[in-house]
Amino acid sequence: MTILGISGSLSMQSKTELVIQKALEFASGQDESIHTDLITLSNSDLVFCDGRNPDSYTGDTRTALDKIADADALIVGSPIYRGTYSGAFKNLFDLIPNDALKGKVVGIIATGGSDHHYLSIEHQFKPLFGYFNAYTVPGGVYASNRHFTEGTLTDEGVIIRLKNLAEETVRLSVRLNQTYKGPDQPVIKREALIES
Repeated sequence: MTILGISGSLSMQSKTELVIQKALEFASGQDESIHTDLITLSNSDLVFCDGRNPDSYTGDTRTALDKIADADALIVGSPIYRGTYSGAFKNLFDLIPNDALKGKVVGIIATGGSDHHYLSIEHQFKPLFGYFNAYTVPGGVYASNRHFTEGTLTDEGVIIRLKNLAEETVRLSVRLNQTYKGPDQPVIKREALIES
């Protein structure tokens, strides 16, 4: 099993990245057959989504899309700006094919300067992954600046929640085995707004 972490922060060695790495450590520590990988948007040169077929992207964008498609489950996170995930994080999910996450399990992490934005997990992240017909782990982990000391995650409550999130991501992924039996979205035909 491969669990892919995605850090939606554009800061180098961000708190978001550190928290996701901790969750990935907990995931890989459960069984030697679990492998982890990490996409950090701070180290990726992704293009802006321009509506083209996802198969036509190249470079770092192609690598990221392939890793997402090949992953069995994801643990994703972003810093919260203006009450939601980063624009870079949203852009990545604008790039992926509509069926790339179908039936996959996604564990969600958010970080912020204060505790004011912890509900962004429920109100911003989960609708995004619902669109892709992914299964989200109930709850999520929110870490604010007060959970870190000199750039290190030190809050035991957050660390325990990360362990639980990682374990549940693995457990659900094994049980569901990337199957999706829910209703599909309607096919919406694209039509030009102006006839030529």
